[in-house]
Amino acid sequence: MDLIHIRDLRLWAHVGVLDHERRDGQWFQLDISLGLDLSESARSDDLSATADYSLAVLALQELARDLCCLTIECFSEEIFEVLERLYGPLPMHLVLQKCQPPIAGFTGAVALERRRNWSAEQGH
Repeated sequence: MDLIHIRDLRLWAHVGVLDHERRDGQWFQLDISLGLDLSESARSDDLSATADYSLAVLALQELARDLCCLTIECFSEEIFEVLERLYGPLPMHLVLQKCQPPIAGFTGAVALERRRNWSAEQGH
């Protein structure tokens, strides 16, 4: 299995437990990996034989604009749904980071990591 990675996709989304997070929005950073066989597109240089990652970027930007939810877990599930609508049930991996969570005295980030259709032998 080959992988297409999209890294450091910044998304402004209305996600959070606090009212102002959902009202005002905040930055998230997303890394995704899509598992598929790239040998045909590598041989033929044919875009139709691969997953056009520009479609994922545009669809995820649209999702972030329209979504309003409490948890990054829900946000991640919506991301998987968008990707499956585009590419089918490919192995997918994501890391979704809330860039500046509103926690007093905390200056780091919080992230979750999830996989869908991903077997143990596929690794990281």
